[in-house]
Amino acid sequence: MTDSEMYLKLRPMLENVVPDGELRYKAELAEQINQLKAEKNAVILGHNYMEPALYHSIPDFVGDSLYLSRMAAQTDKDIIVFCGVEFMAETAKILNPNRTVLLPAEKVGCSLAESISAKDVRDLKARFPGVPVVTYINTYADVKAESDICCTSGNAVAVVESLGTDTVIFLPDEYLAGNVAKETGRHIIFPTTGSKSLKFENNLDYQMIGWRGRCEVHEKFTVEDINTVREQFSDVVILSHPECSPEVVEASDFSGSTSAMIHYVENSDAPHFLLLTECSMGENIISANPDKPILRLCMVRCQHMNQITLEDTLKSLQLIKYKIEVPEEIRQKALQAVERMIAIG
Repeated sequence: MTDSEMYLKLRPMLENVVPDGELRYKAELAEQINQLKAEKNAVILGHNYMEPALYHSIPDFVGDSLYLSRMAAQTDKDIIVFCGVEFMAETAKILNPNRTVLLPAEKVGCSLAESISAKDVRDLKARFPGVPVVTYINTYADVKAESDICCTSGNAVAVVESLGTDTVIFLPDEYLAGNVAKETGRHIIFPTTGSKSLKFENNLDYQMIGWRGRCEVHEKFTVEDINTVREQFSDVVILSHPECSPEVVEASDFSGSTSAMIHYVENSDAPHFLLLTECSMGENIISANPDKPILRLCMVRCQHMNQITLEDTLKSLQLIKYKIEVPEEIRQKALQAVERMIAIG
């Protein structure tokens, strides 16, 4: 595909999202990346939160964490370029120890991944011996290695129910844990740190132990936001991500993973939609569904996802940087938890 062909492909989708001069420039970058991708036998995975010009041009696969994990597990390419954040690229490396995994930016973090450490998990397991640990995919490899099974927002309930146990430790997203607890009918507690609270916790009636991590994007949305929009658009259908607070999820019409939200919009004829999630994803859905009346409530973008650009993706392939490495001992332990998650689907 030539530069002009890429521009002509992107223009109908993005002409109301990206200025024309910028779009021509991005189309040229995208074509260079695609040529280099073919030369180097690489596959590009793009998360739903990537900016529209990148999302619609260079990835071989786009989707949520679970789908991209599946695609990473199935690839036969020599190089995996992960347009997402660091924990996602680590997951690809866990599944592909003999392939080169690249992250286009040197350090692309995540508020959830950084909210908990492997030591925190070990301490919790010591305080609640024998209780299985479910870890959200939004964690680093050493945390996954301390877990029994991973989950995504799309399969969290299925993962918890698959364990067949009375009690689970669910880490680290406070809001996702609360939403899963409510859906599975479990009473959840959030332990305080230190040994003084141990006796008190053991006297409580609970079926889930959570952690106080939050997504810095999804915690911004409030019930007040929903009420304000409903006052102006009484026929709006509101979709929220499970990383939003339980109160926001309760006030919404639908809650699901990023892929589930996309499918809902594609298959619904609602008069208006409001998406409570990262802003770039909203732009991607708007550009792919120009006939859908999607409202905007773009309060905050993910500062980490926004570090991934077409320019840096091109450099990453040109220079084969930044390589993701996971120590083998940690990788082997984390692999079990990730594979169990993928098996559940």
